[in-house]
Amino acid sequence: MVSYGLNPETELIDYDEVERIAKECRPKAIWAGASAYPRIIDFERFSQIAKQVGAYLVVDIAHIAGLVAGGAHPSPVPFADIVTSTSHKTLRGPRGGFILTNNEELAAKIDKAIFPGAQGGPLMHVIAGKAVAFGEALTQEYRDYAHQVVSNMKAMGDAMTEGGLRLVSGGTDNHLALVDLTAADVTGKEAEKILDEVGITVNKNTIPNETRSPFVTSGIRVGSAAMTTRGFGENDAALVGSLVARSVFQRLDPLALSGISTEIEELLNAHPLYPEL
Repeated sequence: MVSYGLNPETELIDYDEVERIAKECRPKAIWAGASAYPRIIDFERFSQIAKQVGAYLVVDIAHIAGLVAGGAHPSPVPFADIVTSTSHKTLRGPRGGFILTNNEELAAKIDKAIFPGAQGGPLMHVIAGKAVAFGEALTQEYRDYAHQVVSNMKAMGDAMTEGGLRLVSGGTDNHLALVDLTAADVTGKEAEKILDEVGITVNKNTIPNETRSPFVTSGIRVGSAAMTTRGFGENDAALVGSLVARSVFQRLDPLALSGISTEIEELLNAHPLYPEL
């Protein structure tokens, strides 16, 4: 197993370096995909590199599957030999997964490996849930949701930047932002706890050139999918972004945190989970 990374200056995938490593190592498969990469992934370039060295291209889109289905992120399907994904996260289906390929020979091998090998038994209720989710993903309403996820994340990212925080790579093109907390002099672990206490859910996350333990981290990962499903628009997302920044910079002021918690509660009340009730 040989890994590739990001350009240390741009914090983007260094495709030239991926190509160099691939030519040097001649792998049988190249894997693409990420859980905390805020930018568009160039699947066509990955495919070109894989073809040069005779490797399969395997792409995992677990985090961005909903954006791909809704046309808010390029699809890897025309370029990858195998595509894997969860059916939840941005796709908003039941907890599960799926594997796609246009190669009949690979399809037969995958089917044989999954059942009865890796899979103990098919869960029919989950399969039905996936069918419903895939059906929803074909609608215009779903496409609107996917694009709103991206718009909301950009608004939230801009607000966090205006609030004094730095976004890794300088911004976001998808449903998440990776936030560098160095300016706030707080760890990801501390920020996660502080934000949870005021009603904002994030997770601690390592950042490029990380200097802390992965159990502590120097950053947080922030996403917009759940709030978009709840009905948040750009103005709401921008408010959340500003509250994230205020929370970490004012973490030692109990009165300020209490006020932020109240603002979060008011925002949630304006967008109830079940508005028909």
